[in-house]
Amino acid sequence: MNLKTRPSLREKKRYVVFRIHSDGALDFSNVRNAITDSLEKWLGEKDLARANVWIIKNLWNARQKTGFIRCSVKFVDSVKMGLALIHQIGDSRVVFHVTKVTGTIKSGKK
Repeated sequence: MNLKTRPSLREKKRYVVFRIHSDGALDFSNVRNAITDSLEKWLGEKDLARANVWIIKNLWNARQKTGFIRCSVKFVDSVKMGLALIHQIGDSRVVFHVTKVTGTIKSGKK
């Protein structure tokens, strides 16, 4: 029984690199909850599952307030719109700025 899928049948993914502009420091768990809530409101549960969204914890930089989100190719624009709808995390007002969309993490770090 072969459990692996062939590379031609796998769904392609993209990495959305974002930066948050805010006055105070932000905790990763608060940022993750805000992103998840916003995307669930914008996409709904069905499309959020199809978008295969992952917020990558190891690539969160608290000092520069930058992070990576992995998603499906078909839902990149929807994820960007969901990020733009976030205006507040906790008590601080924030602005999400999508820096770039890449196919690899290595090119996103440059």
